[in-house]
Amino acid sequence: MSTKLGVATTVAFWILLLVYAVARVFQILPGKLALVAVVALHVLPLLVFALLHGAIRYRWAGIFCFIAICLIVGNIFENVGVATGFPFGRYYFTDAMGPKLFQVPILLGLAYVGMGYLSWTLGTVIVGALQPSLTGARVVTAPLIASCIMVAWDLANDPVWANINRLWVWPNGGAYFGVPLTNFLGWYLVIYIIYQLFAIYLRGRLAPSGPLPSNYWHWATAFYGLSAAGNVLIILPKADPAIVFDATGVPWNVKSIATACALVSIFAMGAFVVIALVRLVGSQPRMGHQ
Repeated sequence: MSTKLGVATTVAFWILLLVYAVARVFQILPGKLALVAVVALHVLPLLVFALLHGAIRYRWAGIFCFIAICLIVGNIFENVGVATGFPFGRYYFTDAMGPKLFQVPILLGLAYVGMGYLSWTLGTVIVGALQPSLTGARVVTAPLIASCIMVAWDLANDPVWANINRLWVWPNGGAYFGVPLTNFLGWYLVIYIIYQLFAIYLRGRLAPSGPLPSNYWHWATAFYGLSAAGNVLIILPKADPAIVFDATGVPWNVKSIATACALVSIFAMGAFVVIALVRLVGSQPRMGHQ
């Protein structure tokens, strides 16, 4: 078995990683690029990565199933959320993210796929599910862990995107820098449903395959780790206002928001990256035989 991915695949992953890195830099350079373009550069490279990377492990049918579940479940819950407040709390989207499907920006719906795939991949690594098919308790444990990984990403981003960049608005504010705690409970619920549906699809469906190259797994951890590192960049001094106000008029210190989100990125998102890497090192000799 080859221990490396093909040259074309590796080049494609490097290009996507670099484009994503550029997006993270432009996030701290307000006005240098239209905000909708910055959002697109955050979302689209991860979407393409999920498609290519996932096809290697799950074949095209499997990764298209994952994408379909993400888009259908994510968009249904986001539109229900805007209309009713369930399960996230009351909120609505501004026009900053571009065109919408009903009440939800198209880019937001696509964001479920890219970051959702990265979180899912790290979750399966952590529970030791390196084969495409899931068996036993991993049908439940993989979705539970992967959902925590996805929510860690949201914890590190929601206050910034909502109250600094104004991509969406929480009319009633919230305890977490203007974001209600129900948002994160709702996020966990929705993401868990997505992952559990995919886990049920995978259970016994795909035959065990030979071990994948070790660097295959490292690409997913690299993208998730870069996302965490990009969040840390927002603590760099820039010409933002020192104070922002949420929809209820409560003032929030921008530096405090940035610092808290950076700490979540380091000690929550970063911890998941480290755990996944440790698991990969420990399972290297027996990959493909669990």
